[in-house]
Amino acid sequence: MRTALCIACGLLAALSIGRAQAQTKLAGKMTCAKPEPNYTTPVGDHANHTLLLGATKCTYSQGDLGGAKLKEEVDAYTSDITGNLSHDKGYGVGTLASGDKYFLRFKGTTTMKGEAPASAQCTWSFTGGTGKLKGLTGQGTCAGTYSADGASSWDIQGEYATPEAKSK
Repeated sequence: MRTALCIACGLLAALSIGRAQAQTKLAGKMTCAKPEPNYTTPVGDHANHTLLLGATKCTYSQGDLGGAKLKEEVDAYTSDITGNLSHDKGYGVGTLASGDKYFLRFKGTTTMKGEAPASAQCTWSFTGGTGKLKGLTGQGTCAGTYSADGASSWDIQGEYATPEAKSK
């Protein structure tokens, strides 16, 4: 019984090491246009409480995924803004230079300066993809800053595994 348990533990450890090695680092930089559309409505329960629904188009200047350059991403999100803090969550669909797409979800917080966003932090995770990215998994973080016109710049960090990398 102990031998079987030790063999099982050894196999689990080997699988864990294999999964860890299959992870690939992701580092990217993107800029996003001012959100369009950008709908807001006051909640009315107390001052400075607003809900927002927005979408933005982003372009990558650096980064690759599965050996192909990151090209663009469209994000749709909601924000619950109270005072100088916003709690955000949303979804993104990105396109690689190869034409393959990836899907992700994110959540985070944005610090407001007056009624305008100033900086943000988030966590994200891949939920799938198309073509060579079908079955894509991974997660990471992002940090962003906003300009006066509502555009933003983002630093993306994380790890991922493609089905091709998982099978090796």
